[in-house]
Amino acid sequence: MTRQPPVKLSGPSVEPASGGPAAQLVVFLHGVGVDGSDLIELAPFFADVLPDAAFVAPDAPFAFDMAPFGRQWFSLKDRTPGVIAAGVRETAPILDAFIDEQLALWGVAESDLALIGFSQGTMMALHVALRRQRPLAAVVGFSGAVVDPASLPAEVTARPKVLLVHGEDDEVVNPACLGAAETALASVGVPVLAQLRPGLGHGIDGPGAQLALAFLGKVFGVPSDD
Repeated sequence: MTRQPPVKLSGPSVEPASGGPAAQLVVFLHGVGVDGSDLIELAPFFADVLPDAAFVAPDAPFAFDMAPFGRQWFSLKDRTPGVIAAGVRETAPILDAFIDEQLALWGVAESDLALIGFSQGTMMALHVALRRQRPLAAVVGFSGAVVDPASLPAEVTARPKVLLVHGEDDEVVNPACLGAAETALASVGVPVLAQLRPGLGHGIDGPGAQLALAFLGKVFGVPSDD
């Protein structure tokens, strides 16, 4: 039987605004039905505080199987927890390999890398970051969840700083996932901050983005003026 070649992620990137070598790396992980171009537009916003950071936004590895366009990290045709967990686990090695590749490409260490996820991207970011050999600097997760939290005590190997932001009126991912994620992460010693945004649906608003900006500034030692 012929083995299929491994999936290799690619997507848009933005070099440091300072024009120098990358001191930090920020990887954006988009939600279902779009691609890396969706979140890479946030790069200039974060570059205001992180001018020496490079930004990359890989396209998820699979075509969205519920629409004629867009990408997905895993299928949502069956949303039972076990099936979702299996989908995340299938894709995790692909994302892990991409992170390793980008660390080498930009010449930064794990301690200089942050993941920013939205929805499915948050689920992937949390799953992968907590199971790496060496901890990344941080994870920022918008409108997501911890998938298969029962597995964390046995599987957690890294504890990056985590910021979770979720809309109070999210109609796609239950806002209760915010509290559940905060509890699951804290229970295994992951430093986590959680913010519920009033009046926000399934999206990223200005105050939430500002929280992420200040959070990453502090993580990387370049706090904002706020």
